[in-house]
Amino acid sequence: MPLKPSNHKTWPARITHDVAGCLPSCATLQSLMTFNHSKSAGYLVNHIARLFFEALRKEIDPLGIVPGQFPALLALWQQDGQTQRELVEKLDVEQATMANTLNRMERDGLIQRRDHPTDGRAKVICLTEKARAIRDDAYVAASSVNDTALAGFSPEERELFITFMQRVIRTLQKT
Repeated sequence: MPLKPSNHKTWPARITHDVAGCLPSCATLQSLMTFNHSKSAGYLVNHIARLFFEALRKEIDPLGIVPGQFPALLALWQQDGQTQRELVEKLDVEQATMANTLNRMERDGLIQRRDHPTDGRAKVICLTEKARAIRDDAYVAASSVNDTALAGFSPEERELFITFMQRVIRTLQKT
């Protein structure tokens, strides 16, 4: 109900009373200020990502690659010869991040940049024989990490978990 200063003598008291009635109690404020990270989707996803990252790092280190290169390698193993811009769009990463990743991959002998056949300004990213040779072992390593992480899930639970994560990704990409 909107406040109207109909009576200048009672008006300040009504505001004080109405505002005080809208304020949460101290107990409510305390519960609002307490953040339970064990119930936070964002915190838990971040923690899972760090654990996956570390487990994957251990598995693929003998192959001479690092987890930061893995998404680009997956995209290139599916379709070799993409441009940097295509990789940025496909992997939903910043241009600078992709440039740094590709520089490291080139330094490590995993990719070569070649002139684009129709766009003189663009380069296509091509896998080297070294990168093609480790593909199957990298797939096995990633599958092993996934299997270990989801070992306590039934096949149906795994499918639901993946579906829920995909839904969250789609939702956040829209914002």
